[in-house]
Amino acid sequence: MTRRHPLLTRVLALLAVTIVLIACAPLPSTTTTSGPSGGKEFPEVAWRSGGNPTLAPLLRQVTPAVVNVAVETRIPVQDHPFLKDPNFRRFLETMDIPFPESMEGGRQQSVGSGLIVDAQQGYVLTNAHVIKNASRITVTLKDRRSFSARLLGTDAAADIAVLVLNSVPAGLSALQFGDSDRLEVGDFVLAIGNPFGIGQTVTSGIVSALGREGVGSDGEGLGGLIQTDASINPGNSGGPLIDLNGRVVGINTALLGPTGGNVGIGFATPANRALAAMRRVIARH
Repeated sequence: MTRRHPLLTRVLALLAVTIVLIACAPLPSTTTTSGPSGGKEFPEVAWRSGGNPTLAPLLRQVTPAVVNVAVETRIPVQDHPFLKDPNFRRFLETMDIPFPESMEGGRQQSVGSGLIVDAQQGYVLTNAHVIKNASRITVTLKDRRSFSARLLGTDAAADIAVLVLNSVPAGLSALQFGDSDRLEVGDFVLAIGNPFGIGQTVTSGIVSALGREGVGSDGEGLGGLIQTDASINPGNSGGPLIDLNGRVVGINTALLGPTGGNVGIGFATPANRALAAMRRVIARH
C-alpha cells in the first residue's frame, strides 16, 4: 500500500473542505440581467430568507412608470327613444300631443391604464379605445399624484394612443421596450394595470400563444396578438405586459370572457408593433 506524505494529506483535506464550503454557500440575494436592448439593468429574481423567490425588487423598479388613465366623455343630447318609431310620431301628431322632451346629455367616466415612455417629454402610451371620444383625460401616478393630459395622436391599427402630460413633474421614470419578436410560448410575463378601477395591480402568467387573429376591442378585430393567461380585466387596457427583465413586450388590449371578466385568456399588442406606431404618432407632431 502506498503511503501519502503528511503535508500532501493536509493539503488535500483543506481543498476538500474549501469545495464543500463553496457548494454550501447561500444563493446571492439578487441576479440581474440587461435585457435584449441593453440599458438599465433590472433585478430578475430575488431570494428571500428561507430560499423563497420573489419579484418584488423587479416590480419596485417597474411599477412607478405604470399609470392609471381616467377618461371623461360627453354624452350628446338624444331624442326620446319613442320618437324613433315613425308610427308613434304620427300618433302624437294626429292627436296633437307634444313630443316628449329630448333626453339630457351627460358625462360618462371610464378608467384604463398606461405607461410612461418618455419621462422628459411626459409621453404616456395607452390604448386608443381607452381614450375614444374623451373630453377630459387625467393620468394618476403610483404615488397618487394626478395630472391632466391631452391626446397627441392615435394609431387605430395597433390600438395605441400617445398622451402628453400638460405639466411634466420631476422624478418620472419610463419603461424600456423589449423585442417582442423574441417571445416564445412559455415565457413568463407580468401584466400591470388598474383592473375595475381598484388601483394598480400586478398579475403573472406565461405567453400562451402568439399571432392570435380576429380579436380586439369595440368589435374591431386586431391580429398578431400575444395571448397570455396573466389576468387582464376591464381597466387593464393600455397597461404593459412585461418580461422578467422588466422590459415591455406587449400592451394589454383585450380579453375573452363570458361575463367581461378574466378567464385566463387575455391579449396584448406586441411591443414592436406598438413602438413603431408610437414613433409614427410622435413623428406627425
